[in-house]
Parts: sequence; structure tokens; C-alpha cells
Amino acid sequence: MKYLLMFVGTEETDQRSEAETAAISEKIGAWWGEHAQSGKILSGQQLQGSETATTVRHDHGNVSIVDGPFIEAKEQIGGYGLIDVENLDAALDLAKSWPWGGVVEVRPVDEMQTADEQ
Repeated sequence: MKYLLMFVGTEETDQRSEAETAAISEKIGAWWGEHAQSGKILSGQQLQGSETATTVRHDHGNVSIVDGPFIEAKEQIGGYGLIDVENLDAALDLAKSWPWGGVVEVRPVDEMQTADEQ
């Protein structure tokens, strides 16, 4: 089953020393490599900062475009990983082992059937 891991941080948790960041980044590289090699991680990327976001908002037939993140919050999604594991427990175990810490939102992917599969 596929799940999306959304790695969430705040400005406070993202303000670590260069040495801390380097050490954790090394652990993340090892974590990512291990789980990608095992086939659990299908893809993922780090996102640019929330200040680079543009939001398209649909509201009862009106569409507006605004600069900035889609929600007003301290927490921001910093990256994601698309994983393929046996079940939610396996997805949660993977999320619990995320070296950066902070918040990891785990959400199942809605794999709709294509016309050929119906």
C-alpha cells in the first residue's frame, strides 16, 4: 500500500547549528538510501521554502492566486516521501525512524482504478 510521508518543520526546529544540520543530514542520507534500496521509498524530494509557494484558491466559482503558502501556520511541509509498504503500521514505523525529528504526517494514497483496470 502506498503512503505519502510529509515532513513538517517549523522555523524554530529548522534553526539548528551547521554541525547539527550536517550530522542529521548524514543520517537522513543513510535512512533514505536504506529504505530506497529496500523498495520502500518510491520517490521524494525536499521542497523549497514556504516563501516560494504560490497558492491557487477555488472558492464557489471564483479563483484567486496568492503568493505564499496555502495555510497560515507555523508548521510548513519541507519535503515528502512516497512509500510502498505492507500496511499503516509499517508506514508509521518508517515515519517514527525519520532522523530529522519534528512532525511526519502519514497519509494513504488514494489509488483510483484506471479505466483498463475496471
